[in-house]
Amino acid sequence: MAATDATPLLSVRDLHVRFPVRGEGMLPWSPQRTLKAVNGVSLDVHPGETLGIVGESGCGKSTLARSLLNLVPVHAGEITWMGQPMRGASPAAWQKVRRHVQMIFQDPLASLDPRMNVLQIVSEPLRTHEPQLSRGEVLARVKAMLSRVGLSEAQMYRYPHEFSGGQCQRIGIARALILRPKLVVCDEPVSALDVSIQAQIINLLQDLQKEMQLALVFIAHDLAVVRHISNRVLVMYLGRTMEVADKHALYRQPRHPYTQALQSAVPIPDPRRERAKVVQLLQGDIPSPINPPSGCVFRTRCPKAFDRCAAEVPPLIQVDAESQAACWLY
Repeated sequence: MAATDATPLLSVRDLHVRFPVRGEGMLPWSPQRTLKAVNGVSLDVHPGETLGIVGESGCGKSTLARSLLNLVPVHAGEITWMGQPMRGASPAAWQKVRRHVQMIFQDPLASLDPRMNVLQIVSEPLRTHEPQLSRGEVLARVKAMLSRVGLSEAQMYRYPHEFSGGQCQRIGIARALILRPKLVVCDEPVSALDVSIQAQIINLLQDLQKEMQLALVFIAHDLAVVRHISNRVLVMYLGRTMEVADKHALYRQPRHPYTQALQSAVPIPDPRRERAKVVQLLQGDIPSPINPPSGCVFRTRCPKAFDRCAAEVPPLIQVDAESQAACWLY
């Protein structure tokens, strides 16, 4: 279990990520519009814990993940890694941080260079961050890590196209962990895999987390997957935080209407309970992040919305000891 009273490895406050957008057919002198991909998100990740981030496609999860590592520019807010403020930090400062934080990407094959074999892919972080290592030392480290993720030494000289999706993701995990980082950002690492392979990869990540004392940020659109691996869960909608809660509290008593709707869509293994449950279908489509609704961004699809929801943005407040929600119901 995470030591939540320790100093956070990662602390984010009021993070905003925006992109200028020109619509199709707009004249060159037309004013640019702004897409608010991440809009005021705050979070903490403590040593050894897993923070799950969940939401529908297009809610800003992957953009948030990339902004944490400075892979996309941050418009406003603060990012602090291990007590060091990183907003506006130099490339050299980020290079030092990246030794301790790595990323696993959504598309296993696309995240691997097709011109490099497995040995070259997995050893690349060592060549960047530990250039003093001899070739023999690098080879030994790569062999040990490949064995740990379920790949053999004989596969070191093969190329990504020769592997299945699950095997490619194992290669990506080996590359991310070869430096023994403190935190790994997992950007939907199982969404492109078959269900049976998803379970294998999640179990592998949990085993490696215990063995290497890792903290994880685990991003997914499936509440069932997030429940299996996370200690706490952050629910996003249209770039904003809707709810943050301990996983047991979230699944026992979700506070935000959006979380309630997401949970009602999760299949239940018991056929009788599955037939008896009431699914809360959300009406309408997700609004455009270029022109989000006033007040609460979820109000246009919320069955419990009232006048104040359109007038004011609800702050994220403490509902009880284990849950926070951004909802005027509380």
